[in-house]
Amino acid sequence: MANNAFGIDLGTNNIKIYSRSDDHVMVEKNMIAIENKNTLFAYGNSAFEMYEKAPGNIHISYPVSNGVIADIKNMETLVRYFIGDIQKGNVRQADFFIAVPTDVTEVEKRAFYDLVRDAGVKARKIMVVEKAVSDGLGMDIDVKNSQGVLVVNVGYETTEISILSLGGIVLSRLIKTGGLKFDESIRAAVRKEFSLIIGGKTAENVKISLKELEQEGKGAVVYGRDIVTGLPVEREIPTKLVDESLEEHFNTIIDNVKVILERTPPELAADIYRHGIYLTGGASQVSHLAERLAAGTGLRVNASENPISSVVLGLAKIIKDDNYKSVAYAIEGMSK
Repeated sequence: MANNAFGIDLGTNNIKIYSRSDDHVMVEKNMIAIENKNTLFAYGNSAFEMYEKAPGNIHISYPVSNGVIADIKNMETLVRYFIGDIQKGNVRQADFFIAVPTDVTEVEKRAFYDLVRDAGVKARKIMVVEKAVSDGLGMDIDVKNSQGVLVVNVGYETTEISILSLGGIVLSRLIKTGGLKFDESIRAAVRKEFSLIIGGKTAENVKISLKELEQEGKGAVVYGRDIVTGLPVEREIPTKLVDESLEEHFNTIIDNVKVILERTPPELAADIYRHGIYLTGGASQVSHLAERLAAGTGLRVNASENPISSVVLGLAKIIKDDNYKSVAYAIEGMSK
């Protein structure tokens, strides 16, 4: 019974759940498809398959927006189904550890707690972990010592910049720049340059394959609708255009990292200078971001090996290792 525990990282784009009983991490799209306003039609990766292709009576949405829960009812449904899938329909009592962003209000933080409590997953104990602390653990950093660590997590809609020391967060900043903004910039650039409208999924695929295309010296082949004729067409987009469209957002991230560094106490700044920046999050894999960040700050950039799963891997470590249990806490007035 004691080993029945889950770690949950609710990303805007992906939901990551670690299960202690089978020591496995599940990564699925954090999406839900509702038919005729009240019937669950699909969820997770299968809902994403339908995204931008569904008829009007099927509404597909992300229940998490800008790192916080925007639609608690649908999010509860998703958590209930995903936990049910992991336990093969036999939902047993379990402890839950959930990662929350630091730079959000107490009400938004509490929503994460309420979500697990009300999702019908037989939660025995619900503990909250600051996302950046979990990120650090997931990247094998000993967050409990007195070394200053700078973690930059570039997600789908937000980028969280945090300085950790002694198992806590010294400074944190959440900015609304991430993978979605990157995709939108690519779409805008293609529209302006080629009079071509492409979908969000197409833009995302271009972004993901950018590094590979540059190595091969090829352009990105995209399909979309010509604005002038209104007909579907194929175009080859030069990678240079994509690079230039992302520049502005890279600079926004670099400027905010600099703001945090300017406010950092000198002793911690010395540690950060020695260790460099730890870069993680799904959108951190975009071609050239790590190099631009290194050039813009003059610091070494350590890119995570598992950028999408680093938070949930940190939660797994907290669940498995009693030494790190102290970084998880119950929300006041709510612990059983």
